[in-house]
Amino acid sequence: MIYQFKNFKPYIHPSSFVHPLAAVTGCVKIGANVYIGPFAAIRGDFGEIIIEDGCNIQEHVMIHMFPGITVRLDQNVHVGHGAIIHGAHIESDCLIGMNSVIMDDSKIGSESIIGALSFIKEGSIYDKRSLIVGNPAKVIKQVSDEMLDWKKKGTNLYQLLAAECLSDLQEVDPYTHLPENWETPTGEFLNWKKQKL
Repeated sequence: MIYQFKNFKPYIHPSSFVHPLAAVTGCVKIGANVYIGPFAAIRGDFGEIIIEDGCNIQEHVMIHMFPGITVRLDQNVHVGHGAIIHGAHIESDCLIGMNSVIMDDSKIGSESIIGALSFIKEGSIYDKRSLIVGNPAKVIKQVSDEMLDWKKKGTNLYQLLAAECLSDLQEVDPYTHLPENWETPTGEFLNWKKQKL
């Protein structure tokens, strides 16, 4: 669901996929090869939201701000299911863990990873490649090359998913009898799962 608010109408690059059950409202700019999952709420009514190329915003993510603030997600940011980003700047190639909360005026340095269920308090600033966990959150170590490589592979998977949803996702009525030729996922998705993490 895409909504204009007052004079503000979202921009969505044609290579990006926004699920019909997501809500994108107002002053929102979505770059190329972005995936927005169902039930994500991206609300640019009080301020601006910029989601740069290659990001993925998974199910039930909420992005909002206080009045007059810009929320920015730089290239290839990976936002896990249920996370909240409120008035923050997330630099490139970060991973935001599931159900984590990032509060206003925070800045997460590039290539950082925030663990699931972490709470980033207002005004927090983290350096590049920080591994951040806890409530309240703290840095426990630096992100290794191996961890960053794993993150980038997962982000690439969502970029592939965005393209495949544009071409292959369709609303249908479900089977009422299980067909004999029932298929399970194959190809790139299983190949990624088999890789050593």
